[in-house]
Amino acid sequence: MNAILPAESVLFVIYLVAIAAEAMSGALAAGRRKMDFFGVAVIAFVTALGGGTIRDLILGRFPIGWTQHPEYVYLVISAGLLTTVVASFMDNLKRVFLVLDSMGLVAFSLIGCSVALKMDYPTVVVIMSGMITGICGGILRDVLCNQVPMVFRRELYASVSLAVCALFLSLRAAGVDTGLNTAISFAAGLTLRLLAIRGRWRLPIFSYQQRWE
Repeated sequence: MNAILPAESVLFVIYLVAIAAEAMSGALAAGRRKMDFFGVAVIAFVTALGGGTIRDLILGRFPIGWTQHPEYVYLVISAGLLTTVVASFMDNLKRVFLVLDSMGLVAFSLIGCSVALKMDYPTVVVIMSGMITGICGGILRDVLCNQVPMVFRRELYASVSLAVCALFLSLRAAGVDTGLNTAISFAAGLTLRLLAIRGRWRLPIFSYQQRWE
Protein backbone atom coordinates (compact mmCIF):
# COMPACT_ATOMS: atom_id res chain seq x y z
CA MET A 1 0.00 0.00 0.00
CA ASN A 2 2.90 2.35 0.57
CA ALA A 3 5.48 1.12 -1.96
CA ILE A 4 4.85 2.08 -5.57
CA LEU A 5 6.65 0.56 -8.53
CA PRO A 6 7.79 3.24 -11.03
CA ALA A 7 6.31 1.27 -13.97
CA GLU A 8 2.90 1.39 -12.34
CA SER A 9 2.25 5.13 -12.47
CA VAL A 10 -1.45 4.67 -13.21
CA LEU A 11 -1.79 2.41 -10.17
CA PHE A 12 -0.02 5.07 -8.12
CA VAL A 13 -2.55 7.72 -9.17
CA ILE A 14 -5.37 5.33 -8.30
CA TYR A 15 -3.65 4.73 -4.95
CA LEU A 16 -3.66 8.45 -4.13
CA VAL A 17 -7.33 8.78 -5.07
CA ALA A 18 -8.13 5.63 -3.10
CA ILE A 19 -6.43 6.68 0.16
CA ALA A 20 -8.25 10.01 -0.01
CA ALA A 21 -11.56 8.21 -0.56
CA GLU A 22 -10.83 5.74 2.24
CA ALA A 23 -9.97 8.61 4.57
CA MET A 24 -13.31 10.23 3.75
CA SER A 25 -15.17 6.98 4.38
CA GLY A 26 -13.40 6.75 7.73
CA ALA A 27 -14.39 10.31 8.57
CA LEU A 28 -18.03 9.55 7.75
CA ALA A 29 -17.92 6.49 10.01
CA ALA A 30 -16.49 8.67 12.80
CA GLY A 31 -19.23 11.21 12.20
CA ARG A 32 -21.90 8.55 12.58
CA ARG A 33 -20.37 7.82 16.00
CA LYS A 34 -20.31 11.55 16.85
CA MET A 35 -16.55 11.75 17.35
CA ASP A 36 -14.65 15.01 17.75
CA PHE A 37 -12.22 16.30 15.12
CA PHE A 38 -9.30 14.40 16.62
CA GLY A 39 -11.31 11.20 16.43
CA VAL A 40 -12.20 11.98 12.81
CA ALA A 41 -8.53 12.48 11.93
CA VAL A 42 -7.47 9.25 13.64
CA ILE A 43 -10.19 7.15 11.99
CA ALA A 44 -9.41 8.71 8.60
CA PHE A 45 -5.73 7.88 9.04
CA VAL A 46 -6.14 4.26 10.11
CA THR A 47 -8.72 3.60 7.39
CA ALA A 48 -6.47 4.88 4.62
CA LEU A 49 -3.02 3.81 5.84
CA GLY A 50 -3.69 1.14 8.46
CA GLY A 51 -3.58 -1.80 6.06
CA GLY A 52 -0.15 -0.89 4.74
CA THR A 53 1.12 -0.25 8.26
CA ILE A 54 0.02 -3.68 9.49
CA ARG A 55 1.53 -5.29 6.41
CA ASP A 56 4.89 -3.60 6.92
CA LEU A 57 4.97 -4.61 10.59
CA ILE A 58 4.19 -8.24 9.77
CA LEU A 59 6.70 -8.44 6.92
CA GLY A 60 9.40 -6.64 8.87
CA ARG A 61 9.55 -3.89 6.28
CA PHE A 62 11.14 -0.88 7.93
CA PRO A 63 10.88 2.02 7.94
CA ILE A 64 7.10 1.82 7.52
CA GLY A 65 6.08 3.28 4.17
CA TRP A 66 4.11 6.37 5.16
CA THR A 67 6.88 7.53 7.51
CA GLN A 68 8.96 8.13 4.39
CA HIS A 69 6.10 9.89 2.59
CA PRO A 70 4.58 12.44 4.98
CA GLU A 71 2.56 13.84 2.08
CA TYR A 72 0.33 10.75 2.39
CA VAL A 73 -0.42 11.70 5.99
CA TYR A 74 -1.26 15.28 5.01
CA LEU A 75 -3.51 13.99 2.22
CA VAL A 76 -5.55 11.55 4.30
CA ILE A 77 -5.98 13.83 7.32
CA SER A 78 -6.93 16.75 5.08
CA ALA A 79 -9.44 14.56 3.24
CA GLY A 80 -10.89 13.38 6.55
CA LEU A 81 -11.29 16.88 7.96
CA LEU A 82 -12.66 18.19 4.66
CA THR A 83 -15.37 15.57 4.96
CA THR A 84 -16.69 17.26 8.11
CA VAL A 85 -17.37 20.35 6.00
CA VAL A 86 -18.93 18.73 2.93
CA ALA A 87 -20.61 15.72 4.56
CA SER A 88 -24.11 17.11 4.00
CA PHE A 89 -23.49 17.12 0.24
CA MET A 90 -22.08 13.60 0.07
CA ASP A 91 -25.26 11.53 0.30
CA ASN A 92 -25.67 11.84 -3.46
CA LEU A 93 -22.14 10.54 -4.02
CA LYS A 94 -22.67 7.09 -2.51
CA ARG A 95 -22.16 5.30 -5.84
CA VAL A 96 -19.00 7.28 -6.53
CA PHE A 97 -17.60 6.24 -3.15
CA LEU A 98 -18.44 2.60 -3.82
CA VAL A 99 -16.47 2.75 -7.06
CA LEU A 100 -13.54 4.54 -5.42
CA ASP A 101 -13.55 2.06 -2.54
CA SER A 102 -13.54 -0.81 -5.03
CA MET A 103 -10.63 0.75 -6.88
CA GLY A 104 -8.80 1.17 -3.60
CA LEU A 105 -9.37 -2.46 -2.59
CA VAL A 106 -7.90 -3.74 -5.85
CA ALA A 107 -5.03 -1.24 -5.98
CA PHE A 108 -4.06 -1.88 -2.35
CA SER A 109 -4.14 -5.65 -2.94
CA LEU A 110 -1.85 -5.41 -5.97
CA ILE A 111 0.57 -3.09 -4.21
CA GLY A 112 0.64 -5.40 -1.18
CA CYS A 113 1.56 -8.29 -3.46
CA SER A 114 4.31 -6.25 -5.08
CA VAL A 115 5.83 -5.35 -1.71
CA ALA A 116 6.03 -8.98 -0.58
CA LEU A 117 7.39 -10.11 -3.96
CA LYS A 118 10.22 -7.58 -3.74
CA MET A 119 11.09 -9.07 -0.35
CA ASP A 120 11.16 -12.61 -1.82
CA TYR A 121 8.42 -14.05 0.37
CA PRO A 122 6.71 -17.32 -0.65
CA THR A 123 3.42 -17.31 -2.55
CA VAL A 124 1.08 -17.73 0.40
CA VAL A 125 2.73 -14.80 2.21
CA VAL A 126 2.49 -12.66 -0.93
CA ILE A 127 -1.25 -13.35 -1.11
CA MET A 128 -1.70 -12.58 2.58
CA SER A 129 0.29 -9.38 2.15
CA GLY A 130 -2.05 -8.28 -0.62
CA MET A 131 -5.15 -9.10 1.38
CA ILE A 132 -3.87 -7.45 4.56
CA THR A 133 -3.10 -4.29 2.62
CA GLY A 134 -6.49 -4.35 0.93
CA ILE A 135 -8.84 -5.03 3.83
CA CYS A 136 -7.22 -4.23 7.17
CA GLY A 137 -7.75 -0.48 7.02
CA GLY A 138 -11.50 -1.01 6.82
CA ILE A 139 -11.39 -3.59 9.60
CA LEU A 140 -9.57 -1.15 11.89
CA ARG A 141 -12.11 1.57 11.04
CA ASP A 142 -15.07 -0.61 11.91
CA VAL A 143 -13.52 -2.02 15.09
CA LEU A 144 -12.66 1.47 16.38
CA CYS A 145 -16.21 2.55 15.53
CA ASN A 146 -17.59 -0.44 17.48
CA GLN A 147 -19.08 -2.21 14.47
CA VAL A 148 -18.78 -5.70 13.05
CA PRO A 149 -16.31 -5.13 10.17
CA MET A 150 -18.05 -4.71 6.83
CA VAL A 151 -15.64 -7.19 5.26
CA PHE A 152 -17.25 -9.96 7.34
CA ARG A 153 -20.88 -9.19 6.57
CA ARG A 154 -21.42 -7.49 3.23
CA GLU A 155 -20.92 -8.26 -0.47
CA LEU A 156 -17.79 -10.08 -1.60
CA TYR A 157 -14.85 -7.99 -0.41
CA ALA A 158 -11.99 -10.02 1.01
CA SER A 159 -12.78 -12.67 -1.61
CA VAL A 160 -12.20 -10.08 -4.32
CA SER A 161 -8.82 -9.23 -2.82
CA LEU A 162 -7.93 -12.92 -2.73
CA ALA A 163 -8.99 -13.38 -6.37
CA VAL A 164 -6.97 -10.34 -7.49
CA CYS A 165 -3.84 -11.57 -5.72
CA ALA A 166 -4.24 -15.08 -7.14
CA LEU A 167 -4.77 -13.76 -10.68
CA PHE A 168 -1.79 -11.43 -10.44
CA LEU A 169 0.51 -14.24 -9.30
CA SER A 170 -0.87 -16.67 -11.90
CA LEU A 171 -0.22 -14.25 -14.74
CA ARG A 172 3.22 -13.48 -13.33
CA ALA A 173 4.03 -17.21 -13.28
CA ALA A 174 2.87 -17.41 -16.89
CA GLY A 175 5.43 -14.77 -17.86
CA VAL A 176 3.03 -11.88 -18.51
CA ASP A 177 4.70 -8.46 -18.46
CA THR A 178 4.27 -6.71 -15.09
CA GLY A 179 2.54 -3.66 -16.53
CA LEU A 180 0.07 -5.71 -18.55
CA ASN A 181 -0.42 -8.08 -15.63
CA THR A 182 -1.26 -5.17 -13.35
CA ALA A 183 -3.74 -3.73 -15.84
CA ILE A 184 -5.49 -7.07 -16.37
CA SER A 185 -5.63 -7.89 -12.67
CA PHE A 186 -6.90 -4.43 -11.79
CA ALA A 187 -9.64 -4.49 -14.45
CA ALA A 188 -10.73 -8.01 -13.51
CA GLY A 189 -10.78 -7.25 -9.78
CA LEU A 190 -12.71 -4.01 -10.21
CA THR A 191 -15.24 -5.72 -12.46
CA LEU A 192 -15.73 -8.55 -9.97
CA ARG A 193 -16.20 -6.15 -7.06
CA LEU A 194 -18.71 -3.98 -8.93
CA LEU A 195 -20.66 -7.04 -10.07
CA ALA A 196 -20.70 -8.28 -6.47
CA ILE A 197 -22.14 -4.93 -5.33
CA ARG A 198 -24.73 -4.85 -8.10
CA GLY A 199 -25.79 -8.47 -7.62
CA ARG A 200 -25.32 -8.41 -3.83
CA TRP A 201 -23.16 -11.50 -4.03
CA ARG A 202 -21.95 -12.76 -0.70
CA LEU A 203 -20.52 -15.83 0.91
CA PRO A 204 -22.80 -18.21 2.83
CA ILE A 205 -23.57 -16.95 6.32
CA PHE A 206 -22.88 -19.06 9.40
CA SER A 207 -25.53 -18.58 12.08
CA TYR A 208 -25.34 -20.37 15.41
CA GLN A 209 -27.49 -19.97 18.50
CA GLN A 210 -26.49 -21.62 21.75
CA ARG A 211 -29.23 -23.91 23.03
CA TRP A 212 -29.33 -24.59 26.72
CA GLU A 213 -31.09 -27.74 27.83
